[in-house]
Amino acid sequence: MLSQFYTDLIMVERRSSRTAETYRISANEFLLWCEKEHLKLRSVTVHNLLLYLIWRKSSGCSELTIAKDISALRSLGSWLVRSGIWIENTALLLDRPRAARTLPRVLSVEQVDQLLSVIDVSTPLGIRDDALFELIYSCGLRISEASGLLIGNLHLQEQILMVTGKGDKERLVPFGDNARKKLSLYLTISRPKLVGRKAVAEVFVNFRGDPLSRKGIWKRFQELETLSGVHAKVHTLRHSFATHLLAGGADLRSVQELLGHADLATTQIYTHIDDEQLRECHHEFFPGHKNK
Repeated sequence: MLSQFYTDLIMVERRSSRTAETYRISANEFLLWCEKEHLKLRSVTVHNLLLYLIWRKSSGCSELTIAKDISALRSLGSWLVRSGIWIENTALLLDRPRAARTLPRVLSVEQVDQLLSVIDVSTPLGIRDDALFELIYSCGLRISEASGLLIGNLHLQEQILMVTGKGDKERLVPFGDNARKKLSLYLTISRPKLVGRKAVAEVFVNFRGDPLSRKGIWKRFQELETLSGVHAKVHTLRHSFATHLLAGGADLRSVQELLGHADLATTQIYTHIDDEQLRECHHEFFPGHKNK
């Protein structure tokens, strides 16, 4: 059943493989709960669904996880209706909770420079890392977008690249002079040594000349984090990219397009970061009625 549901998510609902896998895992959790409760799938009511979500919440699941569960149940319900198991999709009666958004951590420009400065650019892999993380920061790329970037989608002279983001949506993203210089060095000197005679479509490769995985990028970043003393994640570079753009005067819509956000509300979280910085500056420098 789960494999059929997964296929339906990919072929009918046109979900990405990552979303389909997340929904498959959520659906499996629900089916296991039904089995434990001796509840037949055909007999499930909205009351049963609510009891399941209460159980998930009491098990320590966050609001964000519950929201994902509800999305998965809605898709599962649609498939069950198409399969003739449910008469109607009762999961559509569930309301998604408004998950509280935590402000993402960002780095200052100086911290980004400090992080990149510890890369040993005397080696082919060091030249690769220098180009890789400069590009992630310069374009606000997700780690999956960086690992999946194709040579055919990188236009060095025009300083622009085609990115395939969530839901296989494509967007054009420009990059700066620093990224162009580092990429040029990597593509002409480092990458040919790593790839050898292999035909590899991806831009970034590992020491064997194979496509660099997300895990490979993550592990290398951890090493840089330790060497530089800058505590962050790869995704922090994307957050920093967006925040630095807004702080420099970029409009919210442009940043939304560059990040590939479907909803402007997702991009607006970066304006709250600036608000927090403003409050900190006000608290530190405005004399007001501070105790003397």
